[in-house]
Amino acid sequence: MRKIGIFLFAMGFVWSSAQKKWTLQECVDYAVKSNLQVRQNEYNKTLQDANLSIAKKEKLPSISANISNNAAFGTQLFANQLVRNDNFNNNASIGANVLIYNNGRLEKTVRKTEFDVEAAKYDIETVKNNISLQIVQEYLSVLLNKEIVKINRSTLENTEKQYLRAKLTTEAGTTPQTTLAEAEAAVAREKQNLKSAEVNVNQGLFNLAQLLMLPDFKGFDIQDVNVESKMLPALGSAEDVLEKAYENQPQIKAAESRIKSAETQTKIAKTAFWPTVSASAGLGTVYFNDFNSNTDADFFRQYSGNFGQQLGLTANIPIFNKGITKLQVEQSKINEDISKNSLLQQKQEVRQNVQQAQFQAESNFEIYTAALEAEKSSGLALDFAEKSYEAGKTSIYDLNTARNNYANAQGNVAQAKFNYLFSLKLLDFYAGIPLGL
Repeated sequence: MRKIGIFLFAMGFVWSSAQKKWTLQECVDYAVKSNLQVRQNEYNKTLQDANLSIAKKEKLPSISANISNNAAFGTQLFANQLVRNDNFNNNASIGANVLIYNNGRLEKTVRKTEFDVEAAKYDIETVKNNISLQIVQEYLSVLLNKEIVKINRSTLENTEKQYLRAKLTTEAGTTPQTTLAEAEAAVAREKQNLKSAEVNVNQGLFNLAQLLMLPDFKGFDIQDVNVESKMLPALGSAEDVLEKAYENQPQIKAAESRIKSAETQTKIAKTAFWPTVSASAGLGTVYFNDFNSNTDADFFRQYSGNFGQQLGLTANIPIFNKGITKLQVEQSKINEDISKNSLLQQKQEVRQNVQQAQFQAESNFEIYTAALEAEKSSGLALDFAEKSYEAGKTSIYDLNTARNNYANAQGNVAQAKFNYLFSLKLLDFYAGIPLGL
């Protein structure tokens, strides 16, 4: 019965996924919740949380109880005579031990672990950001391919109309049979182009569904987004974006937290140069019964009479440990340098990514502007070719060439527009602006 319930739930999920069209925000939210890499980093943070709890509890005293029972049987030589030595003894004790002084080692350990928890939290955000960027890129890719489908569908409709006119004129004897053959071939080519564009849409949807780790990609679709037909140039500079990126990018914050953790670890290592002072307290009693003598064997009377207490204060003063503590401090300082170098690497990577995004935004806008001009010119050429063809001044080959050029120009505009849009979203991302369309 349980298996049937699970099956029905899975089928219901697939059915509901197939009925809806996903927004970009829904895709991003679903991906960061279901992604295994995010889950892995969340497990790592949970481990760091546990380490922090352990570090805080180290300040508490340790308390332990001990009960032991021992029995002995046999003989022993006493005054040149063998005597029996059969006895039983019971010991019971409870004790507590607490660290009083170690130059703040426990407090420093807590602070270091807090920095480790902080870094683990930023690691999760870094993975989520990377996944979000992949989702946006695939989402825009699908939207681009859908726009190309619209362009090819419109081109196919015009080509089919041209084929019908060619069929009528050929049957009427005003145009040769080659005109009809070329018109028919043009329809076949546009059908192929449309089918290729539709396959590209499905491929993009499949890739997006794989990123989301959906149980079934069939029927998965996204919402269409009205992208502005007229794009504006990007404002601001890479330095403006970079200043904000250094403040908000989680990989930068994680590296900074790890520097603090490494510096605190050095302080922890140095505490080994200082004495350790601990206090102890305990209660205990003992019961002993010699089977071969007339000692008092009353258990409770002995437990009460032998009851005792003890207090202790212990100082452990390091004098020489083969120079290991000094080497450990040096190792910690090297780890500090490694952490600082890691921060420089992260900043360098962010700088390169921002500069690349700024360069691509500027370049893609220039390409987009040029593509618009080419589309405009190709549109005028197509209009002229259609009028010339209707007037019998040009051949159907010239008309098809003009139509193909215009369709290619439209596709180039769409490609340039979405490339430019992704560059803008990338700059927004580094500037700390939430991803969205």
